[in-house]
Formats: sequence, structure tokens, C-alpha cells
Amino acid sequence: MRNYRSRHLRAGAVVAGISLFGMVAAFGTAPDSAEILEHQRVVVEQLRTASGTTEAADNAFFVREERIQRGDTVAALLARLGVQDEHAFSYLRQQPGTQPIFRQLRPGKLVTARTSESGELLALSFPLNGPNDQSLVVERRDGQLYSDERAFALSPRILMKSGEIRTSLFAATDSIGLPDSVAIQMADIFGGDIDFHRDLRKGDRFSIVYEMLFSQGHPVRSGRILAAEFINDGKAFSAIWFENEHGQGYYTADGKNIRKAFLRSPLEFSRVTSGFSHSRLHPIHQIWRAHKGVDYGAPIGTRVKATGDGIVDFAGKHGGYGNLVVIRHQGRFTTHYAHLNGFAQSLRKGMRVSQGDVIGYVGKTGWATGPHLHYEFRINNIHQNPLSLALPNAPPLTPEYMAEFRRRAEPLFFRLDHIRGMSLALLD
Repeated sequence: MRNYRSRHLRAGAVVAGISLFGMVAAFGTAPDSAEILEHQRVVVEQLRTASGTTEAADNAFFVREERIQRGDTVAALLARLGVQDEHAFSYLRQQPGTQPIFRQLRPGKLVTARTSESGELLALSFPLNGPNDQSLVVERRDGQLYSDERAFALSPRILMKSGEIRTSLFAATDSIGLPDSVAIQMADIFGGDIDFHRDLRKGDRFSIVYEMLFSQGHPVRSGRILAAEFINDGKAFSAIWFENEHGQGYYTADGKNIRKAFLRSPLEFSRVTSGFSHSRLHPIHQIWRAHKGVDYGAPIGTRVKATGDGIVDFAGKHGGYGNLVVIRHQGRFTTHYAHLNGFAQSLRKGMRVSQGDVIGYVGKTGWATGPHLHYEFRINNIHQNPLSLALPNAPPLTPEYMAEFRRRAEPLFFRLDHIRGMSLALLD
């Protein structure tokens, strides 16, 4: 043991010595201060500023986006956008082409501005009202402001929503963020099977696959419904959009045209007509009683639609009906629209109308104590109940198009199946 420890100590001493020698050698090879000074030279050179640095600073800008708020003024909107430019504000106020900015301050509209570091307006993009997807663009070029209208590029995205009715259709669609325009489309699509003013039930469910059009990553407006399913009082209705060079429309899974010869309801469906009570007190006898028609309570001026294609048989005053329109369809069918406040412009006897055309407006003329529409459906002048009458469909897809239809419909039905299984948005 003593020999082993002695050998170990000698080996450690050798290693330490080698390490120390290495350290000394390393220090010994570094030049001393005098030697370093001999090789130093002082060089003075004029350096120029890198090209573009000043220019880049001058071109610095900020981009801001703001949504118009209720009660906004142009001055308040520009201030939130970081615009501190009296000249630009004067330009907007004085130029005829920029006046839509002052007239179209619709809440929710997204406005974009590009400004310099000092708040000078470099560019402004203001979406215009209307169906043409255009923006009013104000730009500074060569120190001057110019304005023009430009179409903005739109890119479609497919979105999916699912909801459940608790009080009204619009309450349900609001709870899941579905645009009103899509809700109204849905009511139009299923309008031949479901009277959305009367038939909705608590617990009804719907699933929607639709397009939303985006510009620069922001939603601009909704597009077309591509697929929809509505379960009303336990009965399921589905629709798939299909178009080719020979036509377009909504069809069921087996290719049947979802369009009916007549709509269930003659009243244009909108937010103001959703959720109205439709029970009726007879205006003359002041008792609850059945009558040969269906009454729809709605505000004066609500638009009334023709429920089917036909020819105007009568348009004028008619006793207790007040202002009345009668449309004849396919010879033996007639529909009657009573108590109107007024008629659609240029409506006259003998005029041809199409399903969905506006023919008049809700009123309370004739024997009516409150604003409502009285609607009758007759076959060979015999009253029928339009709410329960089986209505014929438009022609189905022909066999030659079924393979193409199934190919396009399959991914849409897959999406409907997927969102049907998701948690439904419920309104408390």
C-alpha cells in the first residue's frame, strides 16, 4: 500500500509539473507591450454615411386599422388611426370624390390608414357601401393627395356553423356569430318546406357550410350557402348547392330540387319579423275564431312576396280585405294577400310575377285593427291550409348529372356530418 501511494504521488507531481511548464510556455510566447507598439499604426479615414439610411428614415411609416364606432365622426376616426394632418383632413372635407367617407360611417366598417412617424397621412382605404366590393383609396404621391375608387381583391373561405333554436332564429344565429345574410339565405332555401314565421320550435337545430369573402385577412361579406341542414320539429331537411353549365340550384341528397312551386310564407323573413306572435283576435267580432286564411303579424311596411310564379288577377281595394292582391298560378291555384298598406311600384292586373317578387307591403287596411298580412291559398276557389298543404317540387336532376352531383356533394355532406357532432351553440 505504501509503494502504491508513493508511485501515485510521483505520477501526480509529474503531471503538475508538465501543466505548469505548459502554462509558462504559453505566457512566454505572447509578445510584450513594446513589441506590440512597434507594429501599431494610426490610420485616419473619412467614413461616409451608408447610402439609404436617411432615405429609410424618411420612408418610415405606420399602418393602423380601426373599426367605425357608433356615433363616430371622421375627425375622431382619423385620430384613432394616428392621422395628425390638417391638410389631409381639409382635402377629405373639400373634395367631391371623398364625400362618401363622411356619409358612410357605418359602425363595424374596417378602415386602414398608413401614416408617417409625424402623423402625416400617406394612404387611406375606406370600404364603400354597396354590392361592388370597392374601396375609396386616398394616396399621397409626389407630395400631393389623390383619391379614386378601386375594387379590392376578395378570397373565399369555407366556414361551418351549428346552432339550436331557443327563442328565435336570429337569437340562435347571433349566439354563434352567423351573419344575418346567411340566416336569411337559410330561410329562403328551406322556405318551401318550413314557414320560418310560424313553424320554428324550441330545440330545432341547424348546420351550415357557407362561404365568407375576405380581403387582407379580414371578413368583408358572406357568400353563398354551400350546404345546409335544418331539423324542424324532429324532421330533417337538407340542401346542397349544385351548378353546371345547364343550371343551378339547391338539391337534396338524392337529387330532388328543394325549390317548391310555392313558398310556405309570403312574408319576407327578416330580423324585425322573427319572433312575432301570430295568434289572431277577430277584428270585428272581438273573439278568437278560425278563419279561412293565415295571418302574419308584422310592422307596417314589411315587404310581402309572391309565393309562386303567376299573373296578377287583381290589385286594388276590396271590402274588408282592404288593399288586396290576387295572383293566379297555373290556372286553378290562386293566392290572396290582404290588408296591404300599399302595392309594389308598377304592379297591375295582368302583370307576370315570379316567386319571391315583392308585390306589396304589410298594412292594416280594411277590417284590421292592427298591422298584419292576411294570406289565403285557394284551389279552384276552395280555401286550403297553406301550412299543411303538400306542395310539388321543381324538376329534379336528370340521371346524366347525378354522378357529378354526388362527387361534388360528398365533401359537403361530410362537413355537415362533422359539425352535426360538434357542440351546439345554445341561447340561454
